[in-house]
Amino acid sequence: MPEPRTWQLTAGSAALGLVLAAAAVTAAGPWDGGQRTAERARAAAPTTGGTHHAPHPAPAAPRRPAPAPSAPGVLTALHAPAPAGRATDLAAALVPLLADPGLGTLRTASVVDTATGEQLYGEGATTPMTPASTVKIATTAAALSALGPDHRIPTTVTATPDGSGITLTGGGDPTLDPARLRTLATDTARALRTRHHTSVRLAYDTSLYRGPALHPIGPNENLAPVVALMTREGRLDDSTSGPAPRAADPARDTATAFAELLTEAGITVTGTPAPGPTPKTTPLARTESAPLADLVEHTLTHSDNDLAEALARQTALARRQPADFRGAEKAVHDELARLHLPVTGARFADGSGLDRRDRVTAALLTGLLTRAADPTRPALRPLLTGLPVGGFTGTLAGRFGTAPAGAGLVRAKTGTLTGVNTLAGTVVTPDGRLLAFAFLAGRTPSPDEAQPALDRLSAALAGQN
Repeated sequence: MPEPRTWQLTAGSAALGLVLAAAAVTAAGPWDGGQRTAERARAAAPTTGGTHHAPHPAPAAPRRPAPAPSAPGVLTALHAPAPAGRATDLAAALVPLLADPGLGTLRTASVVDTATGEQLYGEGATTPMTPASTVKIATTAAALSALGPDHRIPTTVTATPDGSGITLTGGGDPTLDPARLRTLATDTARALRTRHHTSVRLAYDTSLYRGPALHPIGPNENLAPVVALMTREGRLDDSTSGPAPRAADPARDTATAFAELLTEAGITVTGTPAPGPTPKTTPLARTESAPLADLVEHTLTHSDNDLAEALARQTALARRQPADFRGAEKAVHDELARLHLPVTGARFADGSGLDRRDRVTAALLTGLLTRAADPTRPALRPLLTGLPVGGFTGTLAGRFGTAPAGAGLVRAKTGTLTGVNTLAGTVVTPDGRLLAFAFLAGRTPSPDEAQPALDRLSAALAGQN
């Protein structure tokens, strides 16, 4: 193990690099911090599979962007050679930290070397626990596996055969925003005028999703009704993440806004938008979400509940299950089983982790992260590049004040419910190994006590040779 002074210089250099990286990520915008595109350029083989609902054929050869400034730390660790022998026993470092009273009375842990798949430390690693938002690692992994990283979620407009009516059809994209909705209206108006129609009735179709729209926890500011058509996740304020007042009927609100935009574009909309089926004709216009890889990164970085539920339903649709909570649960479970992951005792009652009936094991979470680091599975890489960076981005931006050694070095998904606090992610050791870890705690006294304890656990891994 390096001398303390050498370790401090190493950690300091890494942290400085992450400061620069964070600036690059911010400049790049919310959907692509550069790491995903850079990793895809460096992947050993091109990604395959998935569905891309583009109106025109995709180009024969995908563009290969240069690695971004934020990518080298992740990429170097992924391609680092496996150590010659077993890593230093972590028990001496982790056992005292796991005994912290802030972690409550139920605690499980798993630490795995991603290069070898070897479990370096385990404490109740196969015991199912309530994961809170760390279940999003499973949700997004299943979506990437079932659909591929290039899949896009469409929203379409289709006219009746006689052109007297049109239907706005939701494909399950909660990221549809006013700008894209306006472009969709403009394109629709142009297509209607081309067909010599300037007055239409407007219907909207949300039938892609089945079952109840409300999450089992009921109406709340953490999640809009789960419907196939919405704008800005049904947010009624200017927020882009986190809790917010939500629309009671996001689909109707989106259709009403679309009607107003059509009117601005010179099309008369008669009557009031109402639910209705999509005509069996070719769509007049469409808009699409960002690629699934980008959606996954956003889901993990910001712990986006609405996107997580949407991705769970996209997985259900891909696996021919009903697009409801139960269908999504089965589809996610089955997809992870196809990846040969330990799903015994796991339950995915929802995609976001808000449901306390969810169950995962620490071993499942580290198994997912290890799969994502596998050079033969580049489609899963957004699971790693989307993880928040300790002290810098997303839900970890304000963390690691009591564990500064982990700031900039720990990348992890957080999980928080009353009495439940979890953390699962990766850390690069001083000798260049990428470790996957999962720490799940239940019956915790408060997040103010549990979160710093979890941060100290993950930071301890950053100093291990």
